[in-house]
Amino acid sequence: MERSETVSHHGRAAGAMVLRVLAAAGLAVDAVVHAQLAPGYQAAAPGGFGEGNLFLAEAAAAAVVGLYVLVRGSRPAWVLALLSAAGGLAALLLYRYIEIPAFGPFPSMYEPVWFFEKTLTALAQAAVILLAAAALVLHRRTSIARLLSASARTARENK
Repeated sequence: MERSETVSHHGRAAGAMVLRVLAAAGLAVDAVVHAQLAPGYQAAAPGGFGEGNLFLAEAAAAAVVGLYVLVRGSRPAWVLALLSAAGGLAALLLYRYIEIPAFGPFPSMYEPVWFFEKTLTALAQAAVILLAAAALVLHRRTSIARLLSASARTARENK
């Protein structure tokens, strides 16, 4: 490997690690806020499925996916980060602006207000969406670059 390729590889690796740490931090914010708010929301349906249980599920998913992104940083990890954050943000915005009645085991979760924790979670989820999208684009470019590099190396060796 030439020196310029080594420097380029280290730069990409450092950039990828920054993306992983930032995304894990965003997912940690999502997890902590949902875990802290869950008991208050469950009080509305103490014996039922309740919004608090949904908040705990969101907190667990965000925490697990955040750790997965931090440890692995693989394409599947980034896809899960994107899905987790996008799903959470979609639900947050849906129930903020549209009054959906209770259906099946799911309670009505309409909440037409913004408050600090909701805004913080929305911003964290939006940031994770952008970070995951950027990481997936970089993964794609890195894969293409590896293929081209291997192809060029094979061509040089066959001369």
